[in-house]
Amino acid sequence: MSRIGNNPINVPEGVTVDIQPTQITVKGKLGELTQDYSEVEVVMEDNVITVKRPSENKSVKSKHGLYRSLIANMVEGVSHGFTKELELVGVGYRASNQGQVLDLALGFSHNILFEIAPEVKVETISEKGKNPIVKLTSHDKQLVGYVASKIRSFRKPEPYKGKGVKYVGEQIRRKAGKSA
Repeated sequence: MSRIGNNPINVPEGVTVDIQPTQITVKGKLGELTQDYSEVEVVMEDNVITVKRPSENKSVKSKHGLYRSLIANMVEGVSHGFTKELELVGVGYRASNQGQVLDLALGFSHNILFEIAPEVKVETISEKGKNPIVKLTSHDKQLVGYVASKIRSFRKPEPYKGKGVKYVGEQIRRKAGKSA
């Protein structure tokens, strides 16, 4: 029995939900998101969305919690939004942005120019004495996570000195290195 799938989703003020037989659309102050679904029933009554499963098939059970989580993320995204912060750890690592183009200096012979989707707002924070931070904000949780992981993949944190692009608050497993 899916514990996540059985949880109801409360719809806050200012968010409208349009449920079709195979698609759900959520509109809010930050944007609009649509999601296709199948093999489950989505019902809304009194500003509460519930996801029900018509049978006990394995595929239906697996999609029950999945679609409930996706719909909850959509409702949360259009009302509050999602933010990911990346920290550049390393000497000479810099980040700057001109509009939607992120310019990263990560120790390679050239700077990396990365164009970010228009739905994601990018902001770079550079303070003297602190590591540069790239802040990504959007109403789409999947898109923010994808863009953040793509930026992180340019220079993953290495285990000896911890240099690279890491999420703010991420703990890096460190290795001892050579013993003298």
